[in-house]
Amino acid sequence: MIVGVCRVTLRLPENGSLKGKRQVVRSLTQRLRNKFNVAVAEVGDNDRWQIATIGVTCLSNDARHAQEQLDTIVAFIERTRLDAELIDAEIDVSRAF
Repeated sequence: MIVGVCRVTLRLPENGSLKGKRQVVRSLTQRLRNKFNVAVAEVGDNDRWQIATIGVTCLSNDARHAQEQLDTIVAFIERTRLDAELIDAEIDVSRAF
């Protein structure tokens, strides 16, 4: 079994409150779950208004497939979230067990 993990850090320059940040994060995580069938959660920077760190994970039989899926997710975030600037994306694909 192959596990792919991605940590994405976003800057939300126009955001002025934690409520606004939650709306952006909730919308993004739900879209990623629905479109790519992956597990998604906010994993850091919970108290910062203009920074969001999101973790995405997927399981696969093939390392190349997991890598491609996570690369596609990062590109999707960059392309569709015009209200968020992608600061960093770290991808790790490894064999489990």
